[in-house]
Amino acid sequence: MKRTLLAAVFGALLAGRAAWGAEISVSQWGVSLSGLPYAVALERGLFQKAGIDVTGIIGADGGGGTTVRNVLASDLPFGEVAASAAIAAHQQGLDVVVVATGSHSLVQCVLVVPEASPLHDIHDLVGKKVAITTPRSVSEMVLLMMMGSSGIAHGAIKPVSAGGYGPGLIMLDHGSVDAASLIEPMLDMRPGEYRVIADAHAMLPPVVDHFDITTRAFATAHPAVLRALIAGRRAGVQAIYADPASVEPIAVKYLKLSPEVAHLTVTHMVADGLWSEGGFVPAELDGIVEAMHLTGEVTGAVDWPSFLDPSFLPADLRS
Repeated sequence: MKRTLLAAVFGALLAGRAAWGAEISVSQWGVSLSGLPYAVALERGLFQKAGIDVTGIIGADGGGGTTVRNVLASDLPFGEVAASAAIAAHQQGLDVVVVATGSHSLVQCVLVVPEASPLHDIHDLVGKKVAITTPRSVSEMVLLMMMGSSGIAHGAIKPVSAGGYGPGLIMLDHGSVDAASLIEPMLDMRPGEYRVIADAHAMLPPVVDHFDITTRAFATAHPAVLRALIAGRRAGVQAIYADPASVEPIAVKYLKLSPEVAHLTVTHMVADGLWSEGGFVPAELDGIVEAMHLTGEVTGAVDWPSFLDPSFLPADLRS
């Protein structure tokens, strides 16, 4: 009897070793507000309460393909990546399974000009240059979607790859471009320097922006681990919406913000509803496919059932 009990305990420890004490990957970690639920879950032990010990986060400046590669190579292959990168990886034949949504809106995304610029709206950018991060990035998709919703022909505004949001602002400051793509909290960190002339939240319908992904092999072998990860992140989202002021110190720490900027940016994103608890919304899935059609990254329909699996979500989110 004792031998059986010891064997069971030892077996449970071995089974949990790969999933406990591991890092996960999150795109734009420490740069974008989209990862704040993970920061809250880490700081408050919400992953542990859900049944898994996440020891840290691996970030990637690019946020897209780099994070997908980090996830696939990790001991714990789970992470949050740009939705477009997950779709592209799947279409390239990589073993990517989408198990939840991370953010279901492009509310962080804006186009800015210097405060003294004579440009006032997106129509003033016709024939001009706009800094984006990289080709086929979220920033390029947002620019093309804004152009389409404003009746501006494809090619009428020239996107210029800057390599990141920060470099894009440098190009704008030096007059190399006429406007630049930007996300929160970078806008709130530079008060009075830039003026928003196009706002994705005001101009575009909700579009799924980030997916939580894993591999089919891991999903099959460790469903309980995935449920715990999704539950821990969801608890972080719920904590943000329930008491935004209480998570502002976490935003200060994780994004290296001043308390004043943390208050502004958290307040803005809560009001605009940046974070998803994890459920899938068909219209938002259609939105990301349309956006990828604009960049040429997708040319036909996306076969969602082949790599989207909502079975790991809490029951109330599966519908």
